[in-house]
Amino acid sequence: MQVKCVICDKIEEIDNDSLQAKRLRNRRIHMYLCTPCNERIKEKTILRHSTGKFQLFEEKKNEDEYI
Repeated sequence: MQVKCVICDKIEEIDNDSLQAKRLRNRRIHMYLCTPCNERIKEKTILRHSTGKFQLFEEKKNEDEYI
């Protein structure tokens, strides 16, 4: 299966039977990132976490008292 990185537009080949290929076929919202782009984003995210100013906003869930 040929896939294209959404950041650098690099076209790569992945195995048709892999879990990643299945996710890309069945769920169109999943995006493919090549290895260099994925590593770069990972490093930048770790640096932002270490600053202490990085916040993840979680969805507020209403708990049902009857369940």
